[in-house]
Amino acid sequence: QETQLNMADLGAPRAEPEPDNRSVYIYDCRPESRESSEREIEISGKDFTQFLQAVRKVGELANGKTLHLLQSVDQELTKATQERINYLPHYHTIVQSGQYEYYASEGQKALPYAFAELIDNALSATSRNPGVRRIDIRLLFDESQGGPAVVVMDNGRGMTSKELNNWAVYRLSKFNRENSTFQSDHSGYVRPTPVPRSLNSDISYFGVGGKQAVFYIGQSVRIISKPVGSPDVHEFVMSKEDFERKEKNKEEIYSGIIRNRKPGDCSHVKVDEERFLQSLILEEEGKDSFTAIVINRIQPEHVTYLRNDFILWTRELAHIYHYYVHGIHGNDLKNEKKADSPSNIDIQICLLERSPRLPKLINLREIDKDMQTLYINSSVAEFEFKASKGSDARVEGLIRYHPFLYDKETYPEDPYNSTPENDDDDCFIFQAEGRGKRPIFECFWNGRLIPYSSVNEFEWCAKPKKMCTVPLECYNRISGVLFANDCFQVSTNKLTFMDLELQLRDKETIFTREQRVKISREFTIWLKECHERFDKQVCFIGYHGTTTRTDVSSKRQQSPWARFKGIHWDGKVYKAGQQVKSVKTQPILFGSIVQFLLYGDHEGDVYATGGHVQIALEPQELYNEVRIIPISKIDRQATDSAIKKSIAEELAKLPDQLKVSWPEGNPWPDKAVRPAGTPLGPIQVHILNKKGETMSRLPVSNINAKKLLMELKVIWHSPKGDVQTNSHICMHSTKWEFWFKVMENLNKLGKYTLCLQTLLSDSESASEWAGKRLPQYVLHFTIKESSAACFVLRSVPTSVQVGVPFSLNLEFKDEFDHVTQPPSDIKPQLECSSLQLNYEQTALNGTTFTVQDLRAKGKVTNQLEKVHTVKVIVPGLKQDFQSFQFSVRPGPPQQLVVFPENDISIENGSPAGFKVEVHDEFQNITTHSKLIVRCQLLGAPDLPVDTVDCSNTGTGVLLAKPVQLKNVTTEQVLTAKFGIPNQKGISCVERSLRVLPSTRVFRVEIYRQDSDDVMLIQNLERINWTAGDTLGSLRFRLYDEGGRLVPLTHKLAHNVKVNWTAGVRTAELAKGRLPNVSVPTKVQREHFYQVSFTDQQSVETSFFIIPRPDEPDKLRVTLRENTVKMGETLSENISVEVVDQYGNKTDTLNAENIKTVSVHADDLDVSTLSVDWQESSGTVLVSGVRFTGGSPGSRELCFKYQEFEEFARVKVTAGPPAKITLVEAPEMPLHVLNGRGLDTPFLLQLCDKWENPVPDQRVVIAIKTLSTQLKVKSSVMSRPVDPDGKACFKLEMVTAPKGEHELEFRGSFSRNSIPGPVVKLNVMPDPNNPVKLTVEYDNEAILIAGDFLPEFKVMVVSEEGGPVKNVNPASLTMLLWQGLAAGTRPPPEATNFKCSQQDSDIFYFRDKEIPEHVGKYIVQFVFVGEKGKFLWSSQIALKVVHDKPVRLVPESSPATPVVSNSDAGNRTLLDSLCLKIMDKYNNPAGTGKNGQVVVTVIGAAGSKAKDLPLFEKKAKSVSYKLTEGEATITGLALMENSPGCDGAEYTLQFQPVIEGPGPSPTITPFTLPFRFYNDAENQKVMAEMSKKKDQLSHSIVLYKGILDTHTQLASELESQVRDASSRETQCKSELSKSGIDVSKLRTVIDSLIAEKKADMEKIQNAPRRKCTMPDSFKGSPDVLGKIAHLAQVEDDDAAKVISWHILGDMDCVVTVTTAAAKKIYDDTQGRQQVMPLETVFWRPNTRPLPHIRNEEPLFKPLGNPVFVRDLLIFPEHEENCNKVFSTVVGDTILVDDLDSANHYRKGVVQNKVQCPTLLTRQGERIRGNGKFGGLQNKAPPIEKLRGQVFGAPLPEEYHTISKQIELLQQYSVAVQKASEVRADFDGHMLYLKSPEMKQKQRELQDQEKTLKDIEKKLASTPVRSSPVSVAKRNLLEEPDETLPAKRIRRKKRILGTCLSSISS
Repeated sequence: QETQLNMADLGAPRAEPEPDNRSVYIYDCRPESRESSEREIEISGKDFTQFLQAVRKVGELANGKTLHLLQSVDQELTKATQERINYLPHYHTIVQSGQYEYYASEGQKALPYAFAELIDNALSATSRNPGVRRIDIRLLFDESQGGPAVVVMDNGRGMTSKELNNWAVYRLSKFNRENSTFQSDHSGYVRPTPVPRSLNSDISYFGVGGKQAVFYIGQSVRIISKPVGSPDVHEFVMSKEDFERKEKNKEEIYSGIIRNRKPGDCSHVKVDEERFLQSLILEEEGKDSFTAIVINRIQPEHVTYLRNDFILWTRELAHIYHYYVHGIHGNDLKNEKKADSPSNIDIQICLLERSPRLPKLINLREIDKDMQTLYINSSVAEFEFKASKGSDARVEGLIRYHPFLYDKETYPEDPYNSTPENDDDDCFIFQAEGRGKRPIFECFWNGRLIPYSSVNEFEWCAKPKKMCTVPLECYNRISGVLFANDCFQVSTNKLTFMDLELQLRDKETIFTREQRVKISREFTIWLKECHERFDKQVCFIGYHGTTTRTDVSSKRQQSPWARFKGIHWDGKVYKAGQQVKSVKTQPILFGSIVQFLLYGDHEGDVYATGGHVQIALEPQELYNEVRIIPISKIDRQATDSAIKKSIAEELAKLPDQLKVSWPEGNPWPDKAVRPAGTPLGPIQVHILNKKGETMSRLPVSNINAKKLLMELKVIWHSPKGDVQTNSHICMHSTKWEFWFKVMENLNKLGKYTLCLQTLLSDSESASEWAGKRLPQYVLHFTIKESSAACFVLRSVPTSVQVGVPFSLNLEFKDEFDHVTQPPSDIKPQLECSSLQLNYEQTALNGTTFTVQDLRAKGKVTNQLEKVHTVKVIVPGLKQDFQSFQFSVRPGPPQQLVVFPENDISIENGSPAGFKVEVHDEFQNITTHSKLIVRCQLLGAPDLPVDTVDCSNTGTGVLLAKPVQLKNVTTEQVLTAKFGIPNQKGISCVERSLRVLPSTRVFRVEIYRQDSDDVMLIQNLERINWTAGDTLGSLRFRLYDEGGRLVPLTHKLAHNVKVNWTAGVRTAELAKGRLPNVSVPTKVQREHFYQVSFTDQQSVETSFFIIPRPDEPDKLRVTLRENTVKMGETLSENISVEVVDQYGNKTDTLNAENIKTVSVHADDLDVSTLSVDWQESSGTVLVSGVRFTGGSPGSRELCFKYQEFEEFARVKVTAGPPAKITLVEAPEMPLHVLNGRGLDTPFLLQLCDKWENPVPDQRVVIAIKTLSTQLKVKSSVMSRPVDPDGKACFKLEMVTAPKGEHELEFRGSFSRNSIPGPVVKLNVMPDPNNPVKLTVEYDNEAILIAGDFLPEFKVMVVSEEGGPVKNVNPASLTMLLWQGLAAGTRPPPEATNFKCSQQDSDIFYFRDKEIPEHVGKYIVQFVFVGEKGKFLWSSQIALKVVHDKPVRLVPESSPATPVVSNSDAGNRTLLDSLCLKIMDKYNNPAGTGKNGQVVVTVIGAAGSKAKDLPLFEKKAKSVSYKLTEGEATITGLALMENSPGCDGAEYTLQFQPVIEGPGPSPTITPFTLPFRFYNDAENQKVMAEMSKKKDQLSHSIVLYKGILDTHTQLASELESQVRDASSRETQCKSELSKSGIDVSKLRTVIDSLIAEKKADMEKIQNAPRRKCTMPDSFKGSPDVLGKIAHLAQVEDDDAAKVISWHILGDMDCVVTVTTAAAKKIYDDTQGRQQVMPLETVFWRPNTRPLPHIRNEEPLFKPLGNPVFVRDLLIFPEHEENCNKVFSTVVGDTILVDDLDSANHYRKGVVQNKVQCPTLLTRQGERIRGNGKFGGLQNKAPPIEKLRGQVFGAPLPEEYHTISKQIELLQQYSVAVQKASEVRADFDGHMLYLKSPEMKQKQRELQDQEKTLKDIEKKLASTPVRSSPVSVAKRNLLEEPDETLPAKRIRRKKRILGTCLSSISS
């Protein structure tokens, strides 16, 4: 059924229905027409041809169209006319609206906000759901299923067809849509009732967002909806493609159809394009209502973003809907506040991609990284407020505080925001300031985030401009949320608010809290409290011990104070020694930090909000004082320069600097340089302070002024160290100040330091005052050399070359032998008798004078070097000359000489031989490096070049090798040019050389002479010849270089060689004959042949022979590929050729005779065969070879042509993969327990369409569930096939609801799907999988403190709903703790209780003690399952009430009163005392107890009543009101001059009197002793003594409790040591009995256990017979399993024959009850045979074998007969298995062989006894009727039973080793326990003997002695202990016999711990 949908409302008024009458409007605009008004003409029923006759041809006539009747087209109108038009918006208004509405802002992608529009619609649709509101977003990106697509599905109320039409209308908002729910006018809309946070789901608003969103995401949308109560599903499609098609076909754009169909009907879906829709539509069945938005043709960039940034955009959605998902309190991970406002909204997102990629599934509730979650969980306090304007506009606000913790801000950063918050280039941030520049408030509208709107701040929460009580940085530690209702406008895309911030900043907006107070003041107070409570801004570092501060007035605060070396505060580090300034102190202090102090017992680095700093005041010269101030008073704004400046001003009066003057006007500036011997001084020194005043004494006033001295030292910094050359100390002179004389001993070269140091007279530290050095003056100067006095020669040359310049260095020295500068304008003179010496110039480099370009000239007569003497003279010096010697060698090359000097002649190939010499400028033969002489021949091409090396000798010979020219037929003249290439200055020399032709053999010529015909064979000539033939009659001739024929001789013949044969006869060669050439048989290539003549040089000639084919001989078939898949065509062509006898291809075949070529083979598909001629290669090509059918293997192809025939073999393999089959397919369906797996794996075989196995490993087989609820787990979900084409899958776990489900194995290859088998699984609930705990108890019971808890009955419930069997009671634990239910887990301090008793499947917890303190408690049970999985019960709240009231006790123990009868102050007994009625555990028990407390005075025994003191007004008793068991005693005093004995002790008795009906409980009164004195002074003394006595009594009780506790603990530890040693000995004895050597067991126990486990595992893994029949029913409630699994048989033969005998029953499932059997029967549709035990008749069978009667054999049997049932071994359920197998096998007997069986049956029958069925170990059977033989009575081989055989039991050795391992583990635990207990005992005993314990004993003795002394002084009765002390003593010394001993020990242990802490 389809409904026509008119979509004209998508931007224009709806079109009216088309009327029956049609008309057009005509304007007659012709000039001759008088009337140009509009005329309406009916055209209904008129013929178009008739109308044309009146109005001409005007085209198609449409209804309502306006026509103009004109004379011509360009005619002017005579009158204005009107033309009716329709203007509808273009469809781009819809399909492109999202492109303009969704834009990126704030650095975010806009795609999540498009999804948000669809979620808004879903939230509105599900707003009325009573249960879970489920929204499912699926991203289907599997292209094979028709993706990519996006599906948004909800379980809301759905849409009717009218509502679906409204949805399609653009901008049809909720205020003007027409349907059954909303009226058409605005007033009909009713705003939802206000709810907290405005979470009203009223966010589908404008009628725009859904269309914009779907066309922003994709280009096509399909809406599928089923409204509540409707049996039909409505489906509507809108797409850009449909709009374009309608526009192209000129159809109405805004129209469509709504398809109404049945749920689950997918017949209209395109299978290939939208395959995923099938499964989506199938999900419709069973749903009451829903809506699904399916978006197709997703934008590619969106697919990439949704796939790659899955976490990012889902996190953004979690941010938008944070409070819808988590409730009004948000995702608070710290506090479970959300329990009181749970959310039923479940938004789940799933990304499905193509296999093997796993799906991505996430629930928005699971995301904990969205910003709101980060804000909530990093905050520590909240400030809630409200803002209102007008009547309905409401905003709820919330501000959170994020404290500064541990040296950093906790204000959360966006973990996915890569852009830095502060991007100012010139801003350097030392520390992040929390929120930074981000706004405070995020804005939510109707509960959902408006992402692009935020509010920076309000006036009352902004940073104050002035300093205030709260640090400014605290304002950067707040974040906030604003929840606005729909009275505030938002944009249609819900990205921004229109005017929220403007309205909130309006003056009429009122901000309020619950209290009517000023919000700015409340906010400031709240912010201050947050700062003080939560901020940890100061980090104390460098802990170095604790100290006590005596400067603190309160003694309690004097200790301990931790000491630190520094702090981290506000991004700065303050350390000891650093100078600081105080702020807000009187006066302002300056000083250096000594240390930091923090109150408390701390160690290591500590964070705190404050502390103190100890400062040494500066300057120390003026203030010798240390101050301690709070750290907060450190001036953080003070700079180091300002502090130093202030300190410096105080130091201005102290000596600051020295003023040095030079009286004789010869000052030496710093770093001055003076010649050696220059005098220094005299020097005058003044001491100045910073004010520039001279001084000679210290200005300090509080000490004796000391005189100042001046010390002078001159230090020479020599290379070996500092040397003091001068030292003087000068006193002050009134006339000369400080004066030093001239110093003339400065003649050492180097750096000097002159130091003038101020000294104190009569002081140990003469140069320092108050830790600082006194002023000094330092002068650095340098002493250099003086003028030159002599010179020396440096680096004199020992050898020089003639004419080669060299240098001579002269060094000058002064009179102190220091190297110095030479005199100016010096000209050295050089004299030598044997040589001429001269130079060009001189140079000066530092102190070295150099004579440059010095040359020696003269003739070197011989090779020996002669020594010459040179004298150097420098005029003007004291010592003016020096001499040196050197030798002279020849100079550099200057000339080349060649011998002979005339021209020469040689024969071509002969040497020439030229001699060359190299001379210097004085004609000396000289040498030089790289002296290479080169000779080059000119006059002909390719002439040789010769070189000779003359570097060592200066001479050489060139052209000593033969000169060889080419083609010298006549005489040639050459020019020889000699030169030295690397000596450009030496001229070249030329000589003429005549070359004559050579007479040696120069050319070889070959020719063929056949009779008179001579054929000359040219060099490299190519000759065609028949393959396999012989080329003969070959001759050769020799010619010299001049072309002359050379006569052949035997000598020359020896030098002739050929390359085609080695056996050449010299005699034939001497006649000019060459051996014959055998032509090769192959014609593929040409062959090379050569004749060569070798003498001094080689001469050759060559030719090529190209073989040609012989006559045709056979066919040749060439297969380039010899393997083909069945059904496929051979990819390569087969070539067919006709060849000769040598296999050479001939040209017999051609295009005309290829029809005679035929091909034959088995299974050859001739329909595809083709025989063609290939012109390019000249061969026949056979293509289309294809084989169909048959088995894989070889095929023979037969090729025929004329009389020729040839065969070729082709290997045919399996065809392409076409299907997948299941090897040994089991019976369907397979039964499996939920959460379990299948034991038998699935073996799959890949096949082609002919059922042949295909070993194609590129095929991947994957597991695919056909049911969405079926989840399977396998080690691999997909895998390629193995080399045999097989793949094995084992289902490790199957999870699905109960019922049948289908699983498919599907292959894939190259994007092609290969069908596979479908496996049916019958999933049954697992009875052994615990899912919850049920707890039953008496919830009406009253829980009295100290009593026992009611009995708790706990049951572990399975997945099936019944109890879990075989649960270990140790796995259940009961936990009890005090408090309220919080979270799902108990606190660590919870008390554990173990199970008391197990009865069947119920676990009882009995006799568990109720805590002794009243209050609320929580009980929770936990079950520890397999692999440590915890299963928790719900938490049970208990209320413990008090026991019966027993005594009246004070709230706090009062001191013993001491009174006198004098003034009122001394007569007061009690100022205030609160008394309460308690039970025996000190719990308040006075609820409902009202009355009075009567106070009386009781005297000692024997005292008279008249002597008793009286209260005021002479009262003997005083009453006080008792309300709810509590009374306050105030102002209790004695009367003035009261009677009483002086110094006597009396007792105040406080007796409660209960008023009201019923018997009054017996309550022990409270008594308080007091002392009475008549003398006030004596009373004061005794009061002090009484106080001290009370303190000592209390302390003694505590000490005794500690010592008694330690003594009892030692006794218990000693008992544990004995028990542990006994257990170790017992385990050792049992191990010895089991055969284990225990002599060295302690050292090897771990390795021995590992060895035994390895042995046990080896036995367990050893091959043995197993039953492989699957049993998916075992483990179900009341199910034992299949018969095949219930028993084991040890012998293989027996197991085979017994299994075969009952083969029909092996598959039968045995159950305990008929109900369980019926359940299996129903689940398997009757296919599974079952046997309930309660229907089996069974009686104990103890009868012997039939051949035994009265315990005597009737005959002697053969073959060892035995009952079959006696051979069966039952691993479990032995009693039930006996019943089963007595029914199944009866009295069947097993014997060895058939003969023995017949003998046995014969003997039994002859004795008139019935013989049962007999089985033999060889596999035969004799039935009870005696029949045997035939196949039906012969057991097959055990392999053919296919696993349906009884398994073999584990060998006895396995059980022995298992027992040994258990004993070893017990022994290991016992040894470890004994060691631990012994260590505890030894440690405790050592502690009892420690000095600490001995000190406590001594202290106890001292206190007891002191107490006795005080008691003697008081002369009183034994001391009174306080009620608390008495209670403690009674608890320690006199335990209540009614309490269990274990509780007493626990109480003592707790009390001992408390006393220990009190004592310390």
